[in-house]
Amino acid sequence: MIRGVLAFALGAVLTVSGPAGAQEDTTYTVLSFDELKGWEFDDHAAALEVFQETCTDMRDPDWLSLCALATNQKNARTFFELFFRPVLIEDGEPALFTGYFEPELNGSREKTDTYRYPLYRKPDDLNGQLYYTRRQIEEDGILDGKGLEIAWVDDPVALFFLHVQGSGRVKFEDGSYLRVGYADKNGHEYKSVGQELVRRGIYNVHQVSAQVISNWVRRHPDAGRELLWHNPSFVFFREVTQVPPERGPLGAMNRSITALRSIAVDPSIVKLGSPVWIEKAGATPMRRLMIAQDTGSAIKGAQRADIFFGTGTRAGITAGKARDPGRMVVLMPIQRAYALIPEGRG
Repeated sequence: MIRGVLAFALGAVLTVSGPAGAQEDTTYTVLSFDELKGWEFDDHAAALEVFQETCTDMRDPDWLSLCALATNQKNARTFFELFFRPVLIEDGEPALFTGYFEPELNGSREKTDTYRYPLYRKPDDLNGQLYYTRRQIEEDGILDGKGLEIAWVDDPVALFFLHVQGSGRVKFEDGSYLRVGYADKNGHEYKSVGQELVRRGIYNVHQVSAQVISNWVRRHPDAGRELLWHNPSFVFFREVTQVPPERGPLGAMNRSITALRSIAVDPSIVKLGSPVWIEKAGATPMRRLMIAQDTGSAIKGAQRADIFFGTGTRAGITAGKARDPGRMVVLMPIQRAYALIPEGRG
């Protein structure tokens, strides 16, 4: 066994089938840290700080042990290299990195001529059934007068993308903020307005982004409103008071996520809270250690990740442009990585 461990530590690569319960076409390749491109240049201390935000919520004994050890580390890079091993998980699908952000909208607690587009809390009569569509709510005013408004904002297009993101922040004129999170939805299937623009022949697939959609809707107010109603899905919100406005929004682990250090992953493959090394290609390459702290309905697969770019318009523009290939490698506790070695190979 000692020879197997030494070879492992020096960079021997083993590709094996996954543990019980994994899909048959999923493979696990154990790498060395030398094989992570740019590893030595990252800010490992920043990644370790984000890891500590959620590691206490990982209930497995090996993860909790590492979490306890992380609190007294003076050298973050050494911590990761000593107690983890990089594991490349593949399922036959190419890697895809996209981005998401927390929208920030200008708003008011009261309806005015400027702030007249409402964010609604969940209605009492919404109980899992199909509810009113986006068009019925926005055009017909079916919820008017029911006292469901949390706040009003000045931009219906930004509000639409708040629905897509599911959470965001409203900035009031006095400089204060209100953070809102997902509460429920009307039960109608989400339909992509970007795909609809492609179907109509207005744009090609590679041209579509959140910014492109926003610009088109603003240039064509009437047709743009109809385009947004193409998506019948409608989200209801709740006030999020436990997160200070200067911190990031809550992720799937019910903890604040961090810009350019938190990613959304497929939790059926990557354990939430795990460190994940990403090697994103594209116009703005990125090589850094992230922490898997969020999920998303469109984030499925072993090599699929959504990068959290932060809050506000600039973060939204950057996130909307991200659609890049590359590679992601999960850092597993060393004993878990060793457990992937088939019997007779150790």
